[in-house]
Amino acid sequence: MSHTSFETLPIPPVTAPSLEELWMPFTANRAFKRAPRMLVAAKDMHYTTDDGRQILDGTAGLWCVNAGHCRDSITAAIREQAGTMDYAPPFQMGHPLMFELAQRLTRILPDALDRVFFSNSGSEAVDSALKIALAYWQAKGEPSRVRFIGRARGYHGVGFGGVAVGGIDANRKQFMAQLLPVVDHLPHTHDPARNAFSRGQPAFGAELADELEAMVAKHGASSIAAVIIEPVAGSTGVLIPPVGYLERIREICDRHGILLIFDEVITGFGRLASAFAAEKFGVTPDIMTLAKGITNATVPMGAVCVRGSIYDAVVNGAGAGIELFHGYTYSGHPLAAAAGLATLDVYQREGLFERAASLESYWADAVHALRGLPHVIDLRNIGIVAGIELESRAGAAGARGFETFLKCFEAGVLVRSTADTIALSPPLIVEKQQIDQMFDTLAKALRVVS
Repeated sequence: MSHTSFETLPIPPVTAPSLEELWMPFTANRAFKRAPRMLVAAKDMHYTTDDGRQILDGTAGLWCVNAGHCRDSITAAIREQAGTMDYAPPFQMGHPLMFELAQRLTRILPDALDRVFFSNSGSEAVDSALKIALAYWQAKGEPSRVRFIGRARGYHGVGFGGVAVGGIDANRKQFMAQLLPVVDHLPHTHDPARNAFSRGQPAFGAELADELEAMVAKHGASSIAAVIIEPVAGSTGVLIPPVGYLERIREICDRHGILLIFDEVITGFGRLASAFAAEKFGVTPDIMTLAKGITNATVPMGAVCVRGSIYDAVVNGAGAGIELFHGYTYSGHPLAAAAGLATLDVYQREGLFERAASLESYWADAVHALRGLPHVIDLRNIGIVAGIELESRAGAAGARGFETFLKCFEAGVLVRSTADTIALSPPLIVEKQQIDQMFDTLAKALRVVS
């Protein structure tokens, strides 16, 4: 099925709203409102701006529109469900679609992960996973296991738990006084001195996992509830695990009885040219968080997937009544569940995970063709993800990256800038000529931005 054509649909006139009332997330509000960038429609691989320009989506929205925009079967499922039942309470009640989606997910998850708890975002999924880990150790009679080990430069959403285990300093500094108190952080794996311009997994750095042994020695295994890491760190600038690193983390966790949580909010649903990073790297965690691609971003949804033994300890090991005092008003929302089921159908029907695998080598060639362009100091790729790291200007970290983002947007391609790293992660329906367009546009922008 080709997705190269884009039929321009008539867009109704839009009365420009006031920009002053809205406080925008993760945005330089004052600068944006002086020169706003407005999107008013989307279809397949493109956005349409308020001035009628077509913007090729090189970021799958925000790492989330894996099957392309406004897919007919997904939007139809949402409309139908909205007309049948708009909402059902998830506390002491249920509806069939939430159970069906959980069952469908377990069919594509690693075999050990066979229980699903729904949330509404990746941030909520992470906080839920942390709570589930604590509840598990309470149920197992080891209530002293309360410490979490995150990783420097890790991103786990914006809940207080996720920010605490996350390791991006800018996300933490305004809230440090109220974060979880018993958290430590492993070092990140970014090592450009040894691994710059790696194609796929870097060769060096597996030994960085041994820092977990040092933390066990420091804190005692009996105090550590879980280690949480992104298999590929996305929001910090696409940091790919060295060969053998994740395997060592898993082995150390097993040796000391520590739960391992994979945050697969970004890496799930085909982004790495496999269903999940756990499959890509052959390492199965005890708990996995999902969101973004679970509904193709059409309706907010997240999920925590756990081993049956964790569910059994918390649920089947408890007395009568509520076993886990946690949940959300919109857990397993009917519209989200309908969107999730329709999204899984698209992934399967069009073989999008396999399609991503077939494009992975072409994508890697396009990424590494940027080597030698002005200010490019590293290139990183895996699956259908790329990180292009730029040399920072003295006293103006992030400026070159943001200006490159703006130049690409002006030229009709959406990229993402994280400090001075440009990230690309297009919908998995991307065609080769669209990959060429993305990287040609980026190359031109890099030559212009000084």
